[in-house]
Amino acid sequence: MGTLYVVATPIGNLEDITLRALRILKEVDLIACEDTRHTGILLKHFEIQKTLISFHQHSQLQKIQFLIAELESGKDIALVTDAGTPGISDPAGVLIEVAIKSKIEIVPVSGVSSLTTLISMTDKPLDRFLFLGFLPKKKGRQTLLKNISKLDFPIVFFESPNRILKTLEELKEVLGDHSVVIGRELTKKFEEIYRGKISEVLLNIRPQGEFVILINR
Repeated sequence: MGTLYVVATPIGNLEDITLRALRILKEVDLIACEDTRHTGILLKHFEIQKTLISFHQHSQLQKIQFLIAELESGKDIALVTDAGTPGISDPAGVLIEVAIKSKIEIVPVSGVSSLTTLISMTDKPLDRFLFLGFLPKKKGRQTLLKNISKLDFPIVFFESPNRILKTLEELKEVLGDHSVVIGRELTKKFEEIYRGKISEVLLNIRPQGEFVILINR
């Protein structure tokens, strides 16, 4: 029986990968990844040559069955996402669930995450917080925002460049002009950290790249 390694990869800066992650990627028989082209760039940078197989949110059951069969035959597989830690707002959980049921050993290889990266930038202790992934685009969105307004601890979530301005306007309307910390393109060349009231951030924020938002409560 092989081992399924859940491997965290950089969210932008390739220097953030761990020595352990590099060793595992070199040693496994196969790497399951969201986008083979994206992961191929990472492997090429570190001169690693491995067989890649795509595994993403649209993968069919046959793909999961193939990966499980490979593991059961004794092959070791590394599961990676395009950026960050697998299982956070990506389909890794589906494969992990089947692997658990198949009694396959699963080993986490920890590393960077945009969630923990932003949290480390706050000036307040976060002994507890609520992580919401991506907010719903339509159904249930307003209900969720109203529920957030009732909470008394920090909220963290992801947002896309297409919706960042609209989301901040909605938050300001529902929560009031709250204090926020927002990371844009974290660890990348054009990384920016915005701090202040929502109204202040709206005057300066550039709707480009990927965002992580922390609402201070």
